[in-house]
Amino acid sequence: MRKQCALLSSLLLLKFSLVLCSLTETSCFWRIKHNEDDDGDMWTDCDFMLFTLQGPIEEDFYNILIDFRIPTWKYEFIFILLFATDEINKNPYLLPNMSLIFSFPVGMCFDTLKIIDELSLPQNNYQRFLNYLCGLSGCNIGLTGPSWTISLKLAIFSSSPKIFFGPFHPILSDNVQFPHVYPIAHKDTCLAHAMVSLMVYFTWTWIGLLILDNDQGTQFLSDLREEMHSNGVCLAFVNMIPESMKIYMIRAIIYDTHIITSSAKVVIIYGEMNSTLEVSFRKWVYLGVQRIWVTTSQWDVITSKRDFSLGAFHGTVTFAHHHVEISKFRNFVETMNTSKYPVDISQMRQKWNYFNCSVSNTNYSSMSHYSFNTSTLEWLSQHNFDMVLSEEGYNLYNAVYAAAHTYHEAILQQAESQEREDPIGVFSDCQKIASLLKKRVFTNPVGELVNMNLRKNLCAKYDIFNIWNFPQGFGLKVKIGGYSPNFPLSQQLHISEDLKWAMGETLVPTSTCSVICVPGFRRFHQEQTPDCCFECVQCPENEVSNKTVDLEQCVSCLYDEYANTEHTHCLKRHFSYLSYEDPLGMALACMSLCFSVFTSFIFGAFVKYNDTPIVKANNRNLSYILLISITLCFLCSLLFIGHPNMGTCILQQTTFGVFFTVALSTVLAKTITVVLAFKITTPTRRMRLMLISRAPNIVIPLCTLIQLVLCGIWLAISPPFIDTDIQSEHGMIIIVCNKGSITAFHFVLGYMGSLALGSFTVAFLARNLPDRFNEAKFLTFSMLVFCSVWATFLPVYHSTKGRNMVAVEVFSILASSVGLLVCIFVPKCYVILVRPDSYSLQNFRDKLFH
Repeated sequence: MRKQCALLSSLLLLKFSLVLCSLTETSCFWRIKHNEDDDGDMWTDCDFMLFTLQGPIEEDFYNILIDFRIPTWKYEFIFILLFATDEINKNPYLLPNMSLIFSFPVGMCFDTLKIIDELSLPQNNYQRFLNYLCGLSGCNIGLTGPSWTISLKLAIFSSSPKIFFGPFHPILSDNVQFPHVYPIAHKDTCLAHAMVSLMVYFTWTWIGLLILDNDQGTQFLSDLREEMHSNGVCLAFVNMIPESMKIYMIRAIIYDTHIITSSAKVVIIYGEMNSTLEVSFRKWVYLGVQRIWVTTSQWDVITSKRDFSLGAFHGTVTFAHHHVEISKFRNFVETMNTSKYPVDISQMRQKWNYFNCSVSNTNYSSMSHYSFNTSTLEWLSQHNFDMVLSEEGYNLYNAVYAAAHTYHEAILQQAESQEREDPIGVFSDCQKIASLLKKRVFTNPVGELVNMNLRKNLCAKYDIFNIWNFPQGFGLKVKIGGYSPNFPLSQQLHISEDLKWAMGETLVPTSTCSVICVPGFRRFHQEQTPDCCFECVQCPENEVSNKTVDLEQCVSCLYDEYANTEHTHCLKRHFSYLSYEDPLGMALACMSLCFSVFTSFIFGAFVKYNDTPIVKANNRNLSYILLISITLCFLCSLLFIGHPNMGTCILQQTTFGVFFTVALSTVLAKTITVVLAFKITTPTRRMRLMLISRAPNIVIPLCTLIQLVLCGIWLAISPPFIDTDIQSEHGMIIIVCNKGSITAFHFVLGYMGSLALGSFTVAFLARNLPDRFNEAKFLTFSMLVFCSVWATFLPVYHSTKGRNMVAVEVFSILASSVGLLVCIFVPKCYVILVRPDSYSLQNFRDKLFH
């Protein structure tokens, strides 16, 4: 019953995997989980030696080898060696009439920690290891890996060339320290750019980094920072894990705090397995730290945590060097004659080809826990999963071929040599073999060009995988995309469209320091903070941001546009001016017309009653001129209302200045006349002649001429022109008349102010003169009103904008004109129209007689 439940669970999980594989690319496969009993296997390394023999080998050749047992996770190394050597031996064009075989020391795959101890202590095990190395005849090529540490130790005790099939490590390419070690894996020259491209694609801008504190980690950190800086990605934290376990244990709590408290949901891991970095990783996974781990293919382990979730993008994202699938390899493993090999070969094939039969602890050194019945084996035979090679397995495959091509070239040189000391296939000159190996350039059976001398400098292509942890300890590895450095920059990263459709882009988690600024806002960076950390502030006035991505700067709207209240779109501005349809413009126009009519009515009354004493006594002609000029002042305000044009802009200021100058000079002439008439007690003949000839009237044309000269200079230097104002009213373009020269405008106002002050001064001196018809008081009060209006006008005018500025000027014209009209002429009209007898000459004489 227990086995049936386990089988049913496996079937359900298999069904889901097949559905997912149909949606994505085909390179997804089941992986055997690492049980607790296998954790020790992670600290092992393997070393093989390749030989050539003349003629074919016997079918049971490998049966004479002893102790063929290796850890489960390294079964593929043996299968690769068997497959590659068998393929080479069947190739008539490579090593003809020769056979390529492999051998290994007792125990085959060494325990890294154990062998370091053995190499440091000259005991029996150490002597046995040296005897193995010395017992090898000739100079043969060795294959070592996947850990560089054991390869380093082996290189010290051997002068034979060795091909390292593990991940590339810069220390092994040092020809001075290790002249006999040749890495076959690609150097991760473009790995930093590939990883950052993935971050940019998923908008992951806040990233954690875990590296070993060594030269390789420091170089990767430098490359990664350079790529991140140019692509807008930031590092949330950098944990440089020391290689010493003692130092790591002291600082472990600091590293744990960094990753647990950080808001970064994506963490890059770069470094070797079998190190303190792996200890940290396994510790965090055990503690349940949920992160997206982005790393290289050597880290694609299946953890024992049952954290599978269908609705999320999670787990480990790995970058593996791209290689072509070896299609013949699977057929070789499935059809191989196990009788040619020791019995453990069949057990190894059975373990590697299928997954664990239960979640119970399984000792992989024996098959006692596996009791497959006929139906189970039949079911498994119908569901054989893709046997995709690991990166180290593919490197080992190329390493075997590199050695075969080297031997082939060496044998050709032996055959051509006249003085041959060694038999065909036996090599004693290690320098010669090493030189040939270093220069090998060949094409492997799957079509990939292998250049042993350039592989460390080339940018490698990468396949990108996502590893999911399923319940019951199973793992699914799905190819989600790739990276090709030879493509154009925008096409180098490719993510499967089928995968995005299957998972849904909304399920991909975010990893950002700050939330994305919504439209209408922009980034605001504070000092001493990373570039990826910012605040979102609203765009300034008349600027917008209408994209969903973060913007450093908002975009200004065009001149004839304005930003809406959300600052997301630019809207068309409407043209505006002080028009007659506007309530304010209509009110001012009506006031102007009404006061003009009222002034005309007063003028008509003065003309009709021109013979009355009150009209005659105050210089009738000056009164007529003053009424006409006031009427024109009222009417000139209409030039400020309506759509401005070049003509109205010029006439506005000139007519305003000239008409008011005429009015003020007329008032000044009237006050001068009053003073001359009453202040001169003993007038001379010349004074009388001046009064009789109306000499004070010369003030009017003289003052007007000066104002005309000022206006002429204004128009010549900087005349008024049509201008637009977009600042005064939101969403409006106000069409206004720009005054051109502000200095000239103030000169015109200043000149009128001086005339008003002069008239006020003279009238104030004559306010108490004894005459019933004396209008000096009215003139004084009118000038006081006029000066008050224009003194108030200046600050108010300069504090307003747009149409309101025009309205203030029109109102000031009307107010000052009304002040002149009401203060000077309304009292006289009252006498003329309401009480004509009170100021008659006869009535004045009667009162004087009594």
